[in-house]
Amino acid sequence: MYRVTREIRFCYGHRLLHYDGKCKHLHGHNGRAVISLQAAQLDPLGMVMDFSHIKEVVTSWIDQTLDHKMLLHQDDPVLPFLRQLGEPVYVLQVNPTAENIARLIYDYAIGQGFPVVEVQLWETDHCYATYRGGGQ
Repeated sequence: MYRVTREIRFCYGHRLLHYDGKCKHLHGHNGRAVISLQAAQLDPLGMVMDFSHIKEVVTSWIDQTLDHKMLLHQDDPVLPFLRQLGEPVYVLQVNPTAENIARLIYDYAIGQGFPVVEVQLWETDHCYATYRGGGQ
């Protein structure tokens, strides 16, 4: 089995609803998504996938969709105010935890046909969440 991994850095803000801790307040992170792709066979060039293609598709999507945005639950009461002010937001149906952001990125990459096996979302230099498809 062959595996390649690409790290994608981006900035985002969020807060968690119904949470009793620091993350109940609006705040931001310098996040790192680490996406791993795997294949049993290499392509004719000897690659699982060209790193530049991962950048072209996944990094571009993260830059356009998540970077410098507030990631908020659809029921967050601050959402209408931010929209009224024209602030950039990305709305999720779930709490924007590191776990759910990792799954969001995983689902996007899978939807683009990438052989993704794992996405890690580093929220800080010391804390990250991992999502692997297929119940792994």
